Amino acid sequence: MVTNGTTGFTLRQGGLLLALALGWGLNWPIMKMVISQVPPLTFRGFCLLFGGLGLLFLARAGGQRLRPPAGQWPVLIWLALTNILGWNVLAIYGVSFLPSGRAALLGYTMPVWSMLLSALWLGNHLTPRRLLGLALGGLGVLTMMGMELLGLAGAPLGALLMLGAALSWAVGVVSLKRFPVAMPPMALTGWLMLLGGLPAALAALVLEAHRWQMPDLGPALGLVYNVFVAFMFCYWAWNRIVLTVPVAVSSLSSLLTPLVGVLGGMLLLGESPGWGEFLGTAFILGAVATVVLPERRG
Repeated sequence: MVTNGTTGFTLRQGGLLLALALGWGLNWPIMKMVISQVPPLTFRGFCLLFGGLGLLFLARAGGQRLRPPAGQWPVLIWLALTNILGWNVLAIYGVSFLPSGRAALLGYTMPVWSMLLSALWLGNHLTPRRLLGLALGGLGVLTMMGMELLGLAGAPLGALLMLGAALSWAVGVVSLKRFPVAMPPMALTGWLMLLGGLPAALAALVLEAHRWQMPDLGPALGLVYNVFVAFMFCYWAWNRIVLTVPVAVSSLSSLLTPLVGVLGGMLLLGESPGWGEFLGTAFILGAVATVVLPERRG
């Protein structure tokens, strides 16, 4: 069920949000480690296929019907192309050109695009509070990037790939609200991952098979983490949140994830973010607060 009238989170949704921030945020440095030994399309195709199959298995074990509703295959394919394939493929190539923390920041400009698209496409009203959250969130991301602009000029392809990934994800998020599919989130997410993973896996078979080798323990554990945490759990949790709160709420609240990505890059990869990232933390937390804290009612 899609909820349109609330601007805050229930306790359960707040818990899912925190789990998402940790699960997806820590995955940015983990992805950087995995692609040092696993080709990008192989990495994404493997995780999407096995993650999708795992979710469908769990959905079936839970008594959910797996067959999509009649006539909604075109919608499923569109959602898979934008939410899954476009975001994952562009992001994995983008992170190969950039530090993991910076890539996460650029990828999570998604709320800016989804907020504007939801106003144009869904007719969502941008209340003063949501506009304030959007402004704070955008200012936070820009502040974090501020001292890195010269560095980005040295890696324009990586920056463009990450911004393209963010736009693809935003289109997918708004499409999920615009064209709801009458399926439980777990079964829906499983199908989207399978449909998005098949093209990536086929492309990997053609383009990367000659580079396949057994990864070391660290990248291998990173693959396992991606299948079970970043894909099976986090995608299910994200779709559940998107389907139950307004786009403005889910999108701005997702800005917590790049904060974890920046810290994870520092701890796991030894990356050294500048003062802009730390100053931007205050803006982003302020943006999240404008969305999560309940509004006063007369």
